[in-house]
Parts: sequence; structure tokens; C-alpha cells
Amino acid sequence: MTEQTPSGRDEWRRMLEQMLGPEAAEEAMRALEASGVDPEQFASVAGMPQNPQQMAAAMSQMRQILSADDGGASDWRIAHDVARQAAHTGGDPSVSAADAAKARSVLSVADLWLDAATDLPPSGGQQIAASRAEWVERTLPTWRAVAEPIATSVADALATMMSVEELPEEATAMLGGVDIGAMMRRLGALSFAMQVGQAAGTLAREVFGGTDTGLPLLPEPSLLLVPANLHEFAADLDAPEDEVWHFLAVREAAHARLFAHVPWLRGHLLGAVEQYARGIEIDLAHLEESVRSIDPTDMDQLRSALSGGIFSTQHTPSQEQALSRLETALALVEGWVEEVTANAVAPHLPHHVPLREMLRRRRAAGGPAEDTFHTLVGLELRPRRARDAASLWALVAREQGQDVRDALWSHPDVIPTAADLDEPAGFLDRRAFAAQVDQDVDAALAALLDGELGYEAGAAENDGGTGAGPDGGPAAGPDRAENDGGTQAGPDGTTGDGGSGDGADGGRD
Repeated sequence: MTEQTPSGRDEWRRMLEQMLGPEAAEEAMRALEASGVDPEQFASVAGMPQNPQQMAAAMSQMRQILSADDGGASDWRIAHDVARQAAHTGGDPSVSAADAAKARSVLSVADLWLDAATDLPPSGGQQIAASRAEWVERTLPTWRAVAEPIATSVADALATMMSVEELPEEATAMLGGVDIGAMMRRLGALSFAMQVGQAAGTLAREVFGGTDTGLPLLPEPSLLLVPANLHEFAADLDAPEDEVWHFLAVREAAHARLFAHVPWLRGHLLGAVEQYARGIEIDLAHLEESVRSIDPTDMDQLRSALSGGIFSTQHTPSQEQALSRLETALALVEGWVEEVTANAVAPHLPHHVPLREMLRRRRAAGGPAEDTFHTLVGLELRPRRARDAASLWALVAREQGQDVRDALWSHPDVIPTAADLDEPAGFLDRRAFAAQVDQDVDAALAALLDGELGYEAGAAENDGGTGAGPDGGPAAGPDRAENDGGTQAGPDGTTGDGGSGDGADGGRD
């Protein structure tokens, strides 16, 4: 039996799979065919070509794809497909009617319980029971916004490392005039977008709702649970599954209230990520070492290099400051949610304490949120910060009430700082001292404006002005006659000038 020779389309697909991976190859094939290219003409392209003209034609078409100026839309279409594929790994059961009803029920109960634990009202919006793929659909736009600035930095750095002058002569001829810098920039952006898609799809298999990362991933106020993940998580616990669902629903609803009713918080968090990302610096020395031996015509080598840790970053002092600010804000969010959830569920769930500790251990071990942040932006949310934040929020509520606790979210200038998290126990004393100083300053200013500091009397006595003499004329101030260069009367009524001493006859000494 004669072995069937692969078609030109199969050869072209194989090359694309080597470069982009199987998840994105189909998208690229559709793009080729939509542009009028017949893959059958490229039968030999995947390996070392026997026909240089044919390779040149293939690279010309690839150049059109890689230089497409669509604002990265094609990159993120591929990333979307990669994310959905990752979310489906291991199965992604559709949400049953029973699970959808259960999700709506526990989310409604969660809002009732939270009414007694916080002054922030319900978030409103939809109550959603999502599959893993639907979680990807709803959150990927935010992941794109978070990661795109880094993708741009990575792509630009990669382009600077590759130039046609550094390639072997035979490789340059084979590429047929392709702009290597542009191709590397395009492939760098595509590779990073695919990594984000892979991370988001992996996260979809582990998250419980839309707020596990501490970031507001959902564009509109809503409550979301992923039933498949709740089932898997509850199966490994001693607590009844219903309690697990209720506990996680309360956490989701608490996050949603915070993001819905603290208007500056969403922009503060996402803006901090963006500020960090836009200033990221690529370790060019490490990148150059990684791509030194890459032959861009060997698609397997190229894809391996792009996805093999060449995106190491180094933090500048400003980046470290941005990370500290972001970590503090995320810790405050997580600590508040943890404390409010504990208060809300305590009267209703017998296992609320072990469930709280289970989530703390999950976070300390490096849960999905921490791993994703570290992969994408180098951010690690330290568990100690979240614990300290929870202690601080608990202290404020215990000493001054939950209304004072929640009022601290009124403006970014009044929320606790990183220094406050270093010593939560002294937070109230420090705030009381600062408030007293402000009151003293305000009182002094008010008294000054109202004329209650005795300014007029002080001016009459001390400002060097003149008062009435015994005969009704002006009397010199205490320092006037001695120091102001005025005149003095002599015994005969004549005057001396220039502040000089007078002789007995009124003339100058």
C-alpha cells in the first residue's frame, strides 16, 4: 500500500503549528485562505525549501499576516481561542438548570446576610452561573487591558534583538526581504497574548467567581459563580457542600458591593496595574542571550524561544513603588472582604472558621490569582498583607463601628497605608493624633480670621506705631527715637537730624 503524501495544505498547517501551536494554527489558516492564498502551492515550505521562489512567496504572504495593522485584534482572537481551549482542558460541563438555580439562591441569601455586616448596599446587576468558557468570555477583555502594555514592551524588545544584518546569508536570502524586526515584534506580541490566554484559561478551571484575583474583572456590576469549580472544591472538604456554596457566594457578593459602591476603586486598581505595566523594562541582556542562536526560518526554534522565559523583567525603583501601592490596595480589598464575610456568615454557617482558614492557606500556598499575577506582571500578593489588613478592618469595626470602617473607603486619601498594615494595632491611635493636629490647626486659623488672637492689641503695643503724647501729639514708639534715624529736640527747641546726638545748643556734636 502506497503511503499518502501530505497535501500542501497539511504542510503549511504543520509549519504554522510549529510556529504558533495547534491552538492558533487554524486561525492562521483561515486568515491565509481568506486573503486568497492557496496553501497547495506551498507543498515544500514547512521544511528547507527546494524552490527559493516558492519560499519567497510564502514569506510574502506571512509578512502580510504578521504586519497586519489591526491594533492587536488578531492576536487577541487567537489568545481567546487559546484561553477557551485551556478552560476546556479536563472538561467544562455546561451549567445545569439545578446549578443555575442554586447559584441564584445562594447569591440572594448572601446579600441578605451582608446587609447586617456592612453599610455598603447590594451591587445590583445580574446573578450569573457561568461555565469555565463563559468565565473566559466575560473576563478576557480586562485581562487584555491589563497585559497589553507589557505585550508591547516585550514585542519592541524582541524586535531590537533581531535584525537582518545578524542573520546568516542563506537565511536572509530565504526570507525574501521580510522585515525581521517587524516580524519579531508581531510574533512577540502574539506570543505574549497567547500566554495571557493560556493563563486566563487555566485560571478559569480554578476560580470560584469573578473576583478571586481581587481585581474587578467583570465590566459591569454583577454576581458570578462557576458551579463546576465549586463542586470540585467542596468535594475535597469536610464541610457540607451547601455551606461551601454559601460561604463563597458571600465573598463574591462582598467584593461586588465594594467595587460597585466605591467609585474610585476600580480605576485605582486597574490604573495601578497599567502604570506598572507601561513602565516595565525588559532584561535585554537576558533576552539577547535567549535569541542569540535562533534561526527565524526554523519556526519550531522561534516558538520555543518566544515561550521559554525570555520575558524576564527587572524592576526600577518607580516600579517597586507601584507594586507596593498595588499590593497594599489588593490586600485592603481582600482583608475587608475576609472580615466582612466572617461577620456575615458567623450566625449561619457552623464551619465558617475552617472555611476561612482553608482559603487563607490556599492563598498562602500560591493560589491561581497569585500565580497569574506573578506570570503576567511580576506581582505577588503577600498573604501577610491580607491578614494584616483583615486585622486592621476588624479593629476599626470593633472600636468604632462598621460604619466608620466602611467610611474609610470614601476616598483613596483616607484608606489605610502600607505603614498602617505594618502595625495595624496602632492605626486608630495614629489617626486620632493626626485628627487632633488637624483640629488644632483649623482652630488656630479660625481664631486668626475672627480676630480672636488679640492681634490689634499686640499691634498697638509692639508694631512701632505712634500713640498720643501728654499734649495730644504723637508719642514715639519705644524704639523710634533711638533707632529710626529720626530727629531729637535739643534744650532750646532746635532739632538734630540723622539720628545724631545733639549738643547743648541743639547743634551737632
